[in-house]
Amino acid sequence: MRKSSVPESGAVLAALLQRLEGRPYAAYKDLRGSSYELPGEGGVLTFESVQGDPFAAPSQLCIRFAAGDLLLPEFAFASRDARRASADFLQRALRRSQPSGASLGSGKSGVLEIAPLGPEVLERTAVSLSEAGGVTVRVVAGLPARGRRILGREAHVLLLTRLPEWLASLVRIEPSELERHVHSIRDQVVLREQLADAGLVAFLAEGSVLPRRTGVHSAPLADARPLEVPTARRVTLTTPHSGKLVGLGIPRGVTLIVGGGYHGKTTLLSAIALGVYDHVPGDGRERCVTLGDAMSIRAEDGRSVSGCDLRPFIGELPMGRDTASFETQDASGSTSQAAAIVEAIEVGARVLLVDEDTAATNFMIRDARMRRLVPASQEPITPYLDRVQQLYEQRGVSSVLVVGGAGDYLDVADCVIQMDTYQPRDVTARAREIARELPLGEAAPQIPGTWETVHARIPDPRSFDPSKGRRSERVRSVRTRSIEFGREEVDVSALIQLVDPAQCRFIGDVLLEFARGLCDGRRSLMELLDKVERSIEDRGLEAIAEPGFGDRALARRFEIAAALNRLRSLRVRPA
Repeated sequence: MRKSSVPESGAVLAALLQRLEGRPYAAYKDLRGSSYELPGEGGVLTFESVQGDPFAAPSQLCIRFAAGDLLLPEFAFASRDARRASADFLQRALRRSQPSGASLGSGKSGVLEIAPLGPEVLERTAVSLSEAGGVTVRVVAGLPARGRRILGREAHVLLLTRLPEWLASLVRIEPSELERHVHSIRDQVVLREQLADAGLVAFLAEGSVLPRRTGVHSAPLADARPLEVPTARRVTLTTPHSGKLVGLGIPRGVTLIVGGGYHGKTTLLSAIALGVYDHVPGDGRERCVTLGDAMSIRAEDGRSVSGCDLRPFIGELPMGRDTASFETQDASGSTSQAAAIVEAIEVGARVLLVDEDTAATNFMIRDARMRRLVPASQEPITPYLDRVQQLYEQRGVSSVLVVGGAGDYLDVADCVIQMDTYQPRDVTARAREIARELPLGEAAPQIPGTWETVHARIPDPRSFDPSKGRRSERVRSVRTRSIEFGREEVDVSALIQLVDPAQCRFIGDVLLEFARGLCDGRRSLMELLDKVERSIEDRGLEAIAEPGFGDRALARRFEIAAALNRLRSLRVRPA
């Protein structure tokens, strides 16, 4: 069938589906690339990919609405942030009204779905808005068959009745709810923009609800006590739609979060970590924002490290092994944490978030007894305690640390917040008194000379091989746990700021771009990430995301770099 840039009428599609009745499933391939006008306000349907059989992954459909078709108010597409927020709102509306998926035949016949999404408002490929107000929607559909014979009449029902009825929910949205959604996202963007000038790395508005329903459920805990802010840490910021907001300010420098077990230390740190993203109204954290260059750090036994300059934390190893360009396929907890910090700083992180529970103890501190038993000449590891203030003063990198048992950090803290029954208290003055009353002596922080410059690294293009078996490219993700790239499975389960499987799929697409020539052996990792970001800024996610897929979401440069650094095939050289 000849494909035209001008869409055919829905009647043409109806006639085609009638002719396909009873034919082998492969005949559906005739639909690929063709476009048809849907009835009513249904827009223009394009078949971007067509499944090979009814048991395969469903077909990818794209529906485009011209500017004005959905009667969206102008504020919905007035800025890039407004378009992101509006797209998120529309995707959630479609998700709520998604058809039940009643079977229309074998396998996935009758499936009609849009990608799921969590409480974070990310730039996605499922729904997007143009600057003029046009809307693009991507969904998947299981084209009907019995066995492997086409059910043309059922396909007619799916594509020309169910699909338009579903899309009609976009015309029925409540403008005031859309406005509330867009304004909430705009307020968060403006709050985040004010952090640097206010000397803050994060802001959590009074009244926010931080505890989640369960450890694996993102909804707010129903009976949680809203956040109350201690006087000493009260900060006021201004928003365009909510006016002045009072909240807990987390300052630049070294901040400790302390308190008893189960009192909310990790809950607060998690809210700070996820404050790099905007959240939907009603999430409880929609007025909790963090600088976009904050990176969560943890120990990861067994991860690979490639060409990383660990000298700020790990000196020369036994038998003269140098750490200026360290390589291992099986890093220890302390080595992996040191590498994670250096790698994060290399690509621009300016805030490090560390929870004592997921850190390597021997990397965090060395107490007086251990310093006396094992002299410095025999210990290559410089604990984070010795570097954390220097890291801020010389590199401008702040740290927020959850500390439950390592009181040594009181000596280096600029701010100490105690969580008491999930409520913050400022105990900085008392912490300093205790530090004076109980001096560390031999265990006091000992800055071991200047901070070594973090060297840029240039990835070797041969590091990126997406082939597997007969397939030249094999890339997929398993939730937010791993990314399969060719013959490798990249473990990203420790990256807690990866919040959506769609981000992992996007990272897989970035790695594919590296394999297809973006990585040329001349650009540093920082330069490659800059180029990726410029492409997205200019042309949107489709500049990088695999064409046709509606299940991609933007991932930050830090998670892209972290995934790349966990490729066991990665080889680098200094810039």
